[in-house]
Amino acid sequence: MKLAIVILNWNGKKLLEKFLPSVIEYSKEATIYVADNASTDNSISFVKATYPSINIIQNKENGGYAKGYNEALKNIEADIFCLLNSDVEVTKDWLPPIIKTFNAETNTAVIQPKLLDYKKKDYFEYAGAAGGFIDKYGYPYCRGRIFNTIEKDSGQYNDNAEIFWASGACFFIRSNVFKQLHGLDESFFAHMEEIDLCWRVKNLGFDIKYIAQSVVYHVGGATLDSANPKKTYLNFRNSLFTLTKNAKGVLFPLIFVRLILDGIAGIKFLLEFKPKHTIAIIKGHFGFYKNLRRLLKQRKSTRNKIKHYQKTSIVFDYFVNNKTNYKSL
Repeated sequence: MKLAIVILNWNGKKLLEKFLPSVIEYSKEATIYVADNASTDNSISFVKATYPSINIIQNKENGGYAKGYNEALKNIEADIFCLLNSDVEVTKDWLPPIIKTFNAETNTAVIQPKLLDYKKKDYFEYAGAAGGFIDKYGYPYCRGRIFNTIEKDSGQYNDNAEIFWASGACFFIRSNVFKQLHGLDESFFAHMEEIDLCWRVKNLGFDIKYIAQSVVYHVGGATLDSANPKKTYLNFRNSLFTLTKNAKGVLFPLIFVRLILDGIAGIKFLLEFKPKHTIAIIKGHFGFYKNLRRLLKQRKSTRNKIKHYQKTSIVFDYFVNNKTNYKSL
């Protein structure tokens, strides 16, 4: 099985200096690529000079995560693509459990490893933790992380499990499935495009797995920090994109409730003296309205057959019922 690890880079010389050594040391089973999104720093000259064995793909523009990977992966022949963030430290023997699962389970199309916090290594990391799920109204959460409550890793998720979405920080996918789905949706630019892709993978009837024996450490927010209103804008807009494109059943009531819940989130930001984030939510909604016709057209072309959520809302469970960890749901 031919495995390609593809690290998307944009002005990330410091991250490449710090994290490439672990990838090179512990990834003998794979071919490593750095896909550059038109960086203006000297990160690519650094890679060429320091690690000449690494393959370089240079994109013509910074198309974000989605377009960056779509363009780069067109140039790579492999059975499995690993989309790896530049701020991830991998560990010894992280690849064999992944490869073993792909070999044994022909219906498994996507895998993520255990994602721990690089800064607090005994805690799960926000971006994917022990595998992702999505609630009735399109809000994502993880085993090990619900909203901003992050669990300590005490072995509670040391099982291999079926999940709904895998983190884009370390995302393994069969290349033929990626190509069949025409890759990531480039209109997302960044954030939540991996959830949209996973939903489409599920709609094709494939499985998505979390493999606990494979462990990586993720910094998180290295490209766009959570305090940045642009991240809030992309998260809220792209979440509505994902829900509209993929949700099974009658759409309007779902979107109506979701917009109200987003409004409550905007009020919460105001009360926390974060007006820029409230404005970002409003802009995210207008970005959604602007793209609604296209999204509905995409929805018609998708086989929306997967029920993605529990019957209740994660917002209600977390904020009203005080269920702050996955096992309490």
